[in-house]
Parts: sequence; C-alpha cells; structure tokens
Amino acid sequence: MLKPLLRLWRLLPMWLHVFVTRITQPKFNAGVSALIFDERGRVLLFKHTYRKYEWGIPGGALEYGEQPIEAVTREFYEETGMEIEALQLCKVGSAREFPHLSVTYLCKITGGEFKPSHEISEMRYFDVDNLPAMLIGEKELVRWAAKEMMDDGR
Repeated sequence: MLKPLLRLWRLLPMWLHVFVTRITQPKFNAGVSALIFDERGRVLLFKHTYRKYEWGIPGGALEYGEQPIEAVTREFYEETGMEIEALQLCKVGSAREFPHLSVTYLCKITGGEFKPSHEISEMRYFDVDNLPAMLIGEKELVRWAAKEMMDDGR
C-alpha cells in the first residue's frame, strides 16, 4: 500500500508537497544565540526589555530562508549596532517545554559600539559562577559552554 502512495507522491507538483508537509508535520520555531566570552572567561549577557528574567544570552529568531550563521550576526547587529563573527557551532538543541530549535554559536565581537535598542537596554559581562537571574536553560547552556572551553584549554 505504501509503495503506490509514494509513486503517486512523486508525481505531485512541488507546491502540493510543501502544502501537505506543512499541515501534517510538527511546527518548530527556530532561533539562534551567541555565546561570547571575554579574556577572563566571563560571558556577555544582554538585559532584555521584554523578559520576566531580564538578563540572557544574545539571540533571536531565524527568518524564513536565512542560514543560522547569518541570523546570529544579523540579530546581534540589530539589537546592539555591533558586529560579531561566529567562530564555531557550539550547540544545537530543542526545548522540552515547547516546539523550539535553537542553534548556538561561539562568537567574538569584531566591531561597532553598543547602542541600546527597543529590545536591549544594557549589555554586561558576568562571571559564569555568579550569573544573574535568567532562564534556566540559558544558564545551563552558559555553564556547559564555559566548562567545554576550559576542558579544551581555551
């Protein structure tokens, strides 16, 4: 039974493939984030204007058709006026609480000067062992990445 259906599927136009896939497959939001550590091993956090837990790692949503590495640099620039370079992929993960996929990069600041935006009022480096109140998943991610960097000798 499955084989004839697959043969039929192959004959359908692409727009119908996309339509059927969109209505039958789970939907995920996709986001990106940047982990930036200074020479002392402190992590850069943003003070978000719209969150219950104001402090968090830089990031945002992926736009349709955009590559994650493009999104992380775009989001950082839009929120701060500063430029970053993604050095390496750090982690890809999904949330347990809701359908969300997040791609995190280890990054470095390459230029610009901080300009507060409607989303970000402040940015500051924090010791990994003394993080402010923030989303637990982000706190775990920061601590995991800091440990990985220490283990790698960076």
